[in-house]
Amino acid sequence: MKRTGGDVDEFIAAVTPAKRQRDAATMVALMREVTGREPELWGTIVGFGSCHYRYPTGTEGDAPIAAFSPRRQATTVYLLDTGAHADELANLGPHDTGAGCLYIKDLDAVDVEVLRGVVAADYDRVVSGDTGSASFTVTG
Repeated sequence: MKRTGGDVDEFIAAVTPAKRQRDAATMVALMREVTGREPELWGTIVGFGSCHYRYPTGTEGDAPIAAFSPRRQATTVYLLDTGAHADELANLGPHDTGAGCLYIKDLDAVDVEVLRGVVAADYDRVVSGDTGSASFTVTG
């Protein structure tokens, strides 16, 4: 994955539907606060910071440290492992999960403080290198 550049504000202004656009603006503010970093576009993903990852299988690449994408069906928040946040996510409110994705259809329906804690904990894991068998090196 690579940074693609572009204006994050313009990207968010073009997001539809309106609810997803509102949620994207909220996510930018939340992730900016949690990470202390400015948002950058990685295609249709809004990322904060960057890292290089390497798995024991040899798979490696670059990715944002914290990221989300305002998809049409839901806001997708990218995490290392949603299972690591099971207790917190039980208190989040309506959402779905995949192995490394948290899907939220409406930020107004969830506890944003719980979400903030999950994003912060995941960000801290990458920055501290406490990521299990994979290695992550902060690059920006």
